[in-house]
Amino acid sequence: MRALVVERPSKAAPGPAGPLRLVDLPDPVTGPGEVVIRVTACGVCRTDLQIAEGDIEARRLPIVPGHQPVGRVESVGRGVTGWAVGDRAGVGWFGGSCGTCARCRAGRENLCEQAVFTGWDRDGGFAERIAVRADAALRIPDGFADVDAAPLLCGGVIGYRALRIAGIQPGGRLGLYGFGASALIAIQVARHWGCAVHVATRSPRERERAIALGAASVGGYDDPPPALLDAAVTFAPVGDVVVAALRAVDRGGTVAINAIHLDGIPAFSYDLLWWERSLRSVSNFTRHDAEELLALAAAIPIRTTVDRFALADGNIALARLAAGEVEGGAVLEVA
Repeated sequence: MRALVVERPSKAAPGPAGPLRLVDLPDPVTGPGEVVIRVTACGVCRTDLQIAEGDIEARRLPIVPGHQPVGRVESVGRGVTGWAVGDRAGVGWFGGSCGTCARCRAGRENLCEQAVFTGWDRDGGFAERIAVRADAALRIPDGFADVDAAPLLCGGVIGYRALRIAGIQPGGRLGLYGFGASALIAIQVARHWGCAVHVATRSPRERERAIALGAASVGGYDDPPPALLDAAVTFAPVGDVVVAALRAVDRGGTVAINAIHLDGIPAFSYDLLWWERSLRSVSNFTRHDAEELLALAAAIPIRTTVDRFALADGNIALARLAAGEVEGGAVLEVA
């Protein structure tokens, strides 16, 4: 099969050169408890970029990145139930956990110390086929083309978990700080819940898009919202933005930080945290999160915006993502 691999991290650059190398690899073997998915589309995430550039240390090299693949089950391993050849399936960043520790038993498998992650511990979806643990594979609902479903498996699910961690209630006042691919999906969920959404971003174009998607107000990161917020989610991996969001939430409000990598949070007055305001990180997601989001996405329905790239153009996709030139979610069309 054809696959893109990172052999040695390096910075993304304009054009076809970059950290990804297109190679031929043996087809994956379907192990016990696994399914092999023939990939038709795979989203390209900022986490893929950070692994490829070395901002997030690789767990192993070479590695096939990509944790938003969608396709059809091609083979089923020994001991697998509930999956059949031809089923539509995908997998996200969460690639499996031990299943026996206290956190797993409590439904908090995202915090399992033995959890493994797609495109970081296991080869990911920048390839024509991917072997995944059957218990981590996700059913993709009808109503979405594969390229449109792919962004739901990372930005969609993690954005949904961020809303839950922030504790926003239907009809509440929510702030979204940063308005990339994940926030584009989160605002659709929040509006479905009847929330008044304030979007903070530096980009005038993103502010216009936020208004078109139903935002009640928009502004820059340091512009105060019209009213204090019940909760906020930060999507920009910048510590200053976290402080700006904390400044905008009301007493008892929570700021959820939706980032696997942050450049550091600057010192701030304790007065911003006083009155039981909270800062919480968002770490991975659970299968329950993914199942809820996918069902909700089909019901709303959520519409994703994608920039399409051929598999061979993976480096171009990374470079455009690094330059902020991707309109919605970048997706590799594999098949």
